[in-house]
Amino acid sequence: MSFIEARGVRFAYDPTDDEPAREVLHGVDLSIEKGEFVALLGHNGCGKSTMAKLLNGMLHPTGGNITVGGADTADESHLYEVRCRVGLIQQNPDNQLVASIVEEDVAFGPENLGIEPKEIRRRVDDALKSVDMYEYREHATYKLSGGQKQRIAIAGIIAMQPECIVLDEPTAMLDPRGRKEVMDTIHTLNREKGITVVLITHYMDEAVQAGRVVVMDSGTILMQGTPRQVFSQVDVLKAHALDVPQASELAYRLRALGWQMPDDILNEDECIAALQVCLPPVSAGKGEAT
Repeated sequence: MSFIEARGVRFAYDPTDDEPAREVLHGVDLSIEKGEFVALLGHNGCGKSTMAKLLNGMLHPTGGNITVGGADTADESHLYEVRCRVGLIQQNPDNQLVASIVEEDVAFGPENLGIEPKEIRRRVDDALKSVDMYEYREHATYKLSGGQKQRIAIAGIIAMQPECIVLDEPTAMLDPRGRKEVMDTIHTLNREKGITVVLITHYMDEAVQAGRVVVMDSGTILMQGTPRQVFSQVDVLKAHALDVPQASELAYRLRALGWQMPDDILNEDECIAALQVCLPPVSAGKGEAT
């Protein structure tokens, strides 16, 4: 059995005064192994954020089931275990910071777990070092940049020592520098600490860095595979109004014009290398080439 198993998962939001009950997931099957880095993609409203909350027990399936290490997330007796093993980072870091001082914020989670004070001190220091924010431990959280705040939010989850971190568009509100800081942190945690990562993102350049890409559409899984396998299917993705990496898009358009470009290009370097091979000589004059 995989570390996280979703089988036939359905989820419907309760009716409100404005709209009836609405099912947003329609029988999702998904397996995630320990130590994997999975990117979860899809347009707005496809069910990605709902899936993120289901994975750590914040929401419970209305059909099917999800298990974490064999524990059913819908079983109240397993909820503490599930939330200790799967941490959730959401989009807006300001909504996740609960203390005015960095180290106090990171300590909040372990304190609520009843961890002994000396162990909390060790965990806080280790977590801040792992996100390269140890020197800011006594700083005011409100003075930090967006990227720094998100790294503190990640440190707060790390201090609880989860086996998996689910990140719901953690870079959506950040500038390019903040995005890079957060992505570097995520990769370090996955590579060096073996933490399982599930990254929900709209940025295709982030998705290509994952080991596996899962594409959702209208509450179901449309396709999954390595980034190269998924982003080589440009026609399918475009038919479902989904984006592809810029380099993949350029290669796709050049192929439509008759250029012999590979169909599995993911980044700028690969695109440049392909162009250097298939680029025709530049005409210097009538009947001449340079």
